Amino acid sequence: MLFAAAVLAIVFAVDMLVALVVGPWVKISHASLLTISTLAVLGLIAGCAAYRISSLSAGGKAVADDVGGEPVPPDTQDPALRQLRNVIEEVAIASGTPVPDIYVLRGEPGINAFAAGYSPSDAAICVTQGCLDHLTRDELQGVIAHEFSHVLNGDMRLNIRLMGLLFGIMALSIIGRQMTWSRGNTGIWDSDDDRNRLSAWFLVGIALMIIGSIGHFFGRLTQAAVARSRETLADASAVQFTRQTSGIAGALKKIAVLAEGSRLQIANRHEIAHMMLGDVDHFNAWFATHPPLMERIRLLEPYFREQQLVELKAKVQATSVDHEDTTQAPRELPPLEWPGGQMVGAVVAATQVAAPAAAGVVESVPHATVSTRETFTRLREAVRQPESAIAVVLALVMSRHPELRAKQARLVANAFGDDVQSTASEFVIEVEALPPTSHMPLLSLAFPALKQLPQGRQQTLLDALDGVVGIDPQVGLDDYCLVRLLRMHLLEACKPRSAPVDGQKKLPACRDSAALVCAVVATYGANDDAAARRAWLLAMNQAFPGAAAAWQTLPLDWQAPFDRALDDLDRLLPAAKEIVMQSLLSAIRADGVVTSAESELLRVICASLHCPVPAQIGL
Repeated sequence: MLFAAAVLAIVFAVDMLVALVVGPWVKISHASLLTISTLAVLGLIAGCAAYRISSLSAGGKAVADDVGGEPVPPDTQDPALRQLRNVIEEVAIASGTPVPDIYVLRGEPGINAFAAGYSPSDAAICVTQGCLDHLTRDELQGVIAHEFSHVLNGDMRLNIRLMGLLFGIMALSIIGRQMTWSRGNTGIWDSDDDRNRLSAWFLVGIALMIIGSIGHFFGRLTQAAVARSRETLADASAVQFTRQTSGIAGALKKIAVLAEGSRLQIANRHEIAHMMLGDVDHFNAWFATHPPLMERIRLLEPYFREQQLVELKAKVQATSVDHEDTTQAPRELPPLEWPGGQMVGAVVAATQVAAPAAAGVVESVPHATVSTRETFTRLREAVRQPESAIAVVLALVMSRHPELRAKQARLVANAFGDDVQSTASEFVIEVEALPPTSHMPLLSLAFPALKQLPQGRQQTLLDALDGVVGIDPQVGLDDYCLVRLLRMHLLEACKPRSAPVDGQKKLPACRDSAALVCAVVATYGANDDAAARRAWLLAMNQAFPGAAAAWQTLPLDWQAPFDRALDDLDRLLPAAKEIVMQSLLSAIRADGVVTSAESELLRVICASLHCPVPAQIGL
């Protein structure tokens, strides 16, 4: 509504200007003149918005590059950057999403951050230098969990669209500014006619700037209206993800007491104001893109009082003085560990989302040998580089049976050469020493490196994975989930804007697809056919109350129909998707146990349907 009001106001203002300035000098009717003017303004707004959205078609990486973000390399030795990468990787693994691209805004002392992209597959998370300088690990984790909320809740696509729309309605202001600036850069005028034309040009520029201020006004209102509600949700989600309030609340308190706050210094800071963790500048109440800091803090800690900020400010200032007086070398941070202990334990199963899968990994850690931990560490380092990441991913799906593995090795050699085949065969031995619950974390860590591969090589990898998995007559659930997720994420990362949006289908139209998906979840989550049938009936009654349903045993080749069913359900309306998810939860809870198979299937289904995994998965 605000955008429509802005467009109408701009069109009306330009039409009045044209009627007053141009009307007396043209021979066409005023109605025709105003029609031309209106169409021209609408075309300008639409064209500028489309141009801006197109310029960001590469997704999160394009936004981060646009604001001057510096990529964080996977092999960085900077302790602060290693900590940042570790925290982001922890949250990504625990939430079941690919590790996003990681950026830092150097030279920005304020505490701020944003997540950008069209989907989790092309997401980028960018933090300011102030986050690295001022936040503890728990506080940084709270900020990252806040940003992952935007990734999982679909806010990123909305934010990029908003950037394009705001650019469209502010275009006249930009054009007017350029016209006025050009007046001082035209050199010496040869005649009075040149001076008159230049003066008229200048006056038109001033008029466009004045009219453009309408777009500026409504643009700021739109940013504020969109951002405030989403930021409140993200604060709450950060608590849900980390299961503690001290992290995100501590970061907000430091924003409140530091002189820099959350302000940015980059020139285009207002364009991304609605995407940031905190306000990028001083705004009045109308244009503030975020709720007041004390309001956000009290929602997290109801008994917190403003007087406590004074005490915190004195403590922060004292700490800053002590830090300036010390000359000791920076503390060496521990590397990312086996998925448990520090990694998943610190994140505490972000989104509760992947709580069962994460918990399965955690449970195995106390009994894991030093050799097993070292194996995971070696594989973790291997997946940071594109070529070795290919070998690790292939090793994850290769069979343990010697005869099948020999056939798979020949297929890999034909696709990538003997070197990759030899490396993959070596990694197979190491993969066998790991529990199956470590496979998805390794895939998540490998994704940034695999995204760097040329599209042709990515397609070769996907074809090779299909071939390797297809050699085994009985495709395992782990292999299916891994290949399905990797294919979907790589294809969406190659074409970020092609990531599906909300569908329009209603649930009755997808009854057969819903029945098959529920049947797969029920079958792999039950110990026998009777338990599977009972779980399936619970799910179907939840989705289609009162409708008759006949249980059918899954065929051995269920994977292809399951793929088609997921694609069909992805075209559902959001409300219908919610019903499907609640039905699946009914099937999962039927026996009172959440297995790792059910958890992995739920991740694949939610990723395929482009919706967050329900937080209620925990029993």
